[in-house]
Amino acid sequence: MIFRAVEDADLIRQATKGSVESYNLLVSRWEKRIYNYLLRITANREDALDLTQDVFLKAYQNLRKLDDAARFAPWLYRIAHNEAYSMFRKRRPETDVDELEPEATETKITVGGSSVFPIELSIAVGSALERLSPDQREAVVLKIYQGFKFEEMSEILSCPVSTVKSRLYTALELLKAELAPVKARGVS
Repeated sequence: MIFRAVEDADLIRQATKGSVESYNLLVSRWEKRIYNYLLRITANREDALDLTQDVFLKAYQNLRKLDDAARFAPWLYRIAHNEAYSMFRKRRPETDVDELEPEATETKITVGGSSVFPIELSIAVGSALERLSPDQREAVVLKIYQGFKFEEMSEILSCPVSTVKSRLYTALELLKAELAPVKARGVS
């Protein structure tokens, strides 16, 4: 990981000097992660693809403003966050972000009696994530799926570490309750 960070720093330095090839290498390294992040936040493939392109265009245009190449990942995710929420604000008259409803795909997972297939679990987790508030969902995505530290998440989300932790732990409790087996919830 340290070796890759050094390589990213070198690519960033070369890209700021005008090397398009270096920037294209950075894009190829990071585009899948940014796309997956945006897909989990927007829950729409086309939006995630469009936003991913916008993110890398903005990053290219502003690469010289990046003070510390070691902070490239949080900086890039901050751009992605801003682009996603800018899209949400533009669409607000149509749809309120907090009211985005998951498609009606309820999946019940029972553990004691029938087996759970990985695809069913994946669908259930995806559905449960969609029921979280956008702030909570983003905290889960950044920590669990993207592996950021709390300090980096704080930088990406422009809020205190305590707020990030609160969002994450609340979301994890909600997910735990949502994904708990039916018997564990007291329903027979």
